[in-house]
Amino acid sequence: MIDFQEKMETQEKSWQEEEKPKNNRFKRSLRLFSYLLIFVVIGFFIFSSTALISSQSSQSWLSNMSFWGKIKHLATTSEKSLAGENEDRINVLLTGIGGAGHDGAQLTDTIILVSMKPSTQEVAMVSIPRDMSVPWPDHGWTKINNINAYGESNQEGTGLYELNNTLEKLFNIDIHYNIKIDFEGFVKIVDELGGLEVDVENTLDDYKYPISGQEDNSNYYSRYEHLHIEEGPQTMDGTLALKYARSRHAQGIEGSDFARAKRQQKIIEAIKDKVFSSHIYLKPGLISRIINHLDNNLETNFSISEIVKMWDLFKDTNSENINNYILNDAPDNYLHATRSTNGAYILVPKTGNYKKIADLIQDVFGDTENTHSEYSQKTFIEPEKPESEKEIKIDEDTKVEVLNGTNVNGLASETAENLENMNLIVTNIDNSPQANNNGTKIYDLSFGNKKNSLTILEEEFSASSSTILPKWLKDYISNRAQEEDIIKPDLIIILGAN
Repeated sequence: MIDFQEKMETQEKSWQEEEKPKNNRFKRSLRLFSYLLIFVVIGFFIFSSTALISSQSSQSWLSNMSFWGKIKHLATTSEKSLAGENEDRINVLLTGIGGAGHDGAQLTDTIILVSMKPSTQEVAMVSIPRDMSVPWPDHGWTKINNINAYGESNQEGTGLYELNNTLEKLFNIDIHYNIKIDFEGFVKIVDELGGLEVDVENTLDDYKYPISGQEDNSNYYSRYEHLHIEEGPQTMDGTLALKYARSRHAQGIEGSDFARAKRQQKIIEAIKDKVFSSHIYLKPGLISRIINHLDNNLETNFSISEIVKMWDLFKDTNSENINNYILNDAPDNYLHATRSTNGAYILVPKTGNYKKIADLIQDVFGDTENTHSEYSQKTFIEPEKPESEKEIKIDEDTKVEVLNGTNVNGLASETAENLENMNLIVTNIDNSPQANNNGTKIYDLSFGNKKNSLTILEEEFSASSSTILPKWLKDYISNRAQEEDIIKPDLIIILGAN
């Protein structure tokens, strides 16, 4: 089992309308396309949270169709019920993967279960964290984001089947449709629309927005950029809109999952407003380009007629009928953080099994009799932890700079990661201009305003602290102040021999 987990953790888709004048039929077809665009782009692009993969399958739902063939097909209204419609519950699994050029290209970094209730036009979305450990049928416990990757490595095209099957058994539900989508397409479509007008509620500062392709840069802070978006009305191109929706490490109130979900809703509204205000159905050239983007960046088992019918069922759903659920390790939530047998960070159910989470998902609309599968009742047995192991979280916005005063390469980067896990904001890492052959030293530039953080760090590093800076450190700070985008830290940690 340990070998299996190690392997998993390294690998993180008749024309029946009555006869009408040709012009009216054409216009109706184009209007239907705009509905499709909103449903697909809004409903599926924006709810993902990390870079995804484009589908190269020759069986994609838009392939081998001429442009006008696609437009004609969009106007088809199928009389056949959608899967799950007769049971008044349609479940759609949205997944996002890194794709070519990213580490763990097939790891499902985004997993969202969307449930729709046709009779009431209610929608519920449950975000499932990538680090959640689940019982995978016939394989044992593993991180959920590994399943697609492992399936694809064994046989291309089977990853989503494995993931669907796992979640169906775990929560005792049917998953009727799935979507796999690429952020590159989202950016291109927003740019095709001429950008979005977004009213930014709070100024957003994220000093750790990941730069694509720089994940393993030896210079730790070259992996990230400073994302700054001012409060108030903003015009966003596709790249900025994507960053606004994806940001996870913003300072203050914008740093929570709930704030991110709210930003995503703003983007959704902006796309909807732009599509309708642009009269997209009157611009066949634009439609053709957008269809090509969807064709290259979307994989789903929805047919065109099913998407049109889905839109018809839920086009009048208002925000009051949309409920968002995020599974996480908050005190009032269902999961808690721990380590697997080989030390990997994982999230497991607080109760030891998934019965309560299965209850939530089955009864998300409040009218279902809950039933449990054997998998939802499987118990996760945590490995024994060393007595010295403890989790430390600092509930104080504290910015720290880490300087390596030892000859141990990479110590500052490793320390920075640990500090970030403690909820501290690391503003810079570097080698210290002066070696520190004594114990770790902390210099307090806040002059006592970050007392809680300082006390915890003194204990954690067995360090002494001071508000008096030596001349060499003052010179270092003065030289750094000449650089652009410098963030003044509250505390500077000089790593020493201990």
